[in-house]
Amino acid sequence: MKVLVTGAGGMLAAAVIPVLEADNHEVVPLRREDADVTQRGALDHALTMLAPDWVFHLAAFTRVDDCESDPDRAYAVNAIGSRNVTLAAVGCGAAVLTLSTDYVFDGRGQRPYREYDASAPLSVYGASKWAGEQAIRELTPRHIVVRTAWLYGRGGHNFVDTVLHRARAGEPLRVVDDQRGSPTWAQDLAPALARLASDGQFGTFHVTNSGDCTWWDLASYVVRRAGLTTTVEKTSTRELGRPAARPAYSVLNNQLYERATGQRMAHWQDAADRYLSTRSRPD
Repeated sequence: MKVLVTGAGGMLAAAVIPVLEADNHEVVPLRREDADVTQRGALDHALTMLAPDWVFHLAAFTRVDDCESDPDRAYAVNAIGSRNVTLAAVGCGAAVLTLSTDYVFDGRGQRPYREYDASAPLSVYGASKWAGEQAIRELTPRHIVVRTAWLYGRGGHNFVDTVLHRARAGEPLRVVDDQRGSPTWAQDLAPALARLASDGQFGTFHVTNSGDCTWWDLASYVVRRAGLTTTVEKTSTRELGRPAARPAYSVLNNQLYERATGQRMAHWQDAADRYLSTRSRPD
C-alpha cells in the first residue's frame, strides 16, 4: 500500500517510515515545507496528486507548556490540522491513522484508562488533541486513533535524552515523583501502528510500552542503567511549577490492542534498555 506520512521530519516518523518500507509499503514523507497541515488547499493538492491508500498523520504541536501560552497555534495544528488532513484523505479515498495522547484524561483515575473512558483534558495540549480526535471520527469511519504516552526516541527532543545529557554533564537532576504513566519507545510503537493499519483495525486504541512508573522512576532507571552516578532528587509537580497542568495518573490500558492484534507491547524497562544500547553509539 502507499502511505503518506505527515510530520515526516519528526521523531515518531523517523521510526515509522523504515518499518513501513521494510514491510514493502510505498512511503511518501510529507514535511511542513511540503504541505502545512494548517493549510487545507496545499493538503488537498498533495493528496490528490499522490493518491495514497493511508495517511499516517503524525504532524502535531506537542510542546505542552508552549501550547498553554499559544493556544491558537495548538488548535490550528492539532485540531484544525487533523480536520484538514482527514478531509483531504476522504477526498482521495485514503484511510487515516493519527496519534493522540494520555493527556486527554484528567489523571484522577485509579486504574489504567480504557479507550471508552470519558476524556477530561487539563491542558490546552490535551484539549487540542482531543478536538483533533473528534474531528477525525466525525469525518470518516476509516480511521485509527492511537493514544500513546511519554514518547521518546531518536530524532527529537525527549525526556530520556535530556536525562542522559544532564547526567553525563554532571548537572543536578530534580524530577517529579507524583505523575505516573508508561514510557514508550518510538521504535516499539512504530510496528504497532503499521500492524493496525495493515490489519484494517479501525477505531481507537491505546498503545504504550507495558508497565508504569513515575518520571522520577524513569530518570533513576536511565541513570543507573547508563552506568552514571548522578543523584536524581525527587520533587513534586507543584514545586516544579510548570505552566500546563499534567495528569497525575495517565497509565493506558493496552488490552484492546492486544486482543485486536494478538501482540503484547514490551515492558518499559526492556524498551529503555534497548534504547540506551543505541545511545552508546553515535547518531
